[in-house]
Amino acid sequence: MENTSGQGITSTIPPEIKGWNWGAFLLNFIWAIGNRTWIGLLSLAPYVGIVMAIVLGFKGNEWAWKNKRWKSIDHFKRVQKIWSLLGAG
Repeated sequence: MENTSGQGITSTIPPEIKGWNWGAFLLNFIWAIGNRTWIGLLSLAPYVGIVMAIVLGFKGNEWAWKNKRWKSIDHFKRVQKIWSLLGAG
């Protein structure tokens, strides 16, 4: 499969990266900045924050793939695992 990461809405999401993202959920706005997923900054807004954290958990992998260039699927998975470990503290 061709690496289409970082191409915005034209990116094709590999099935291997779909699923819950603990790093995005737990570190929401910090994760959003690191992964160029600017909509995640809504997690700083009162009342919207918890909803946005949940949305980031569900959609974070897809948005990070679309918004940032990755070397490969394996590279993406390694980086997201580090985010998850940091979030778990």
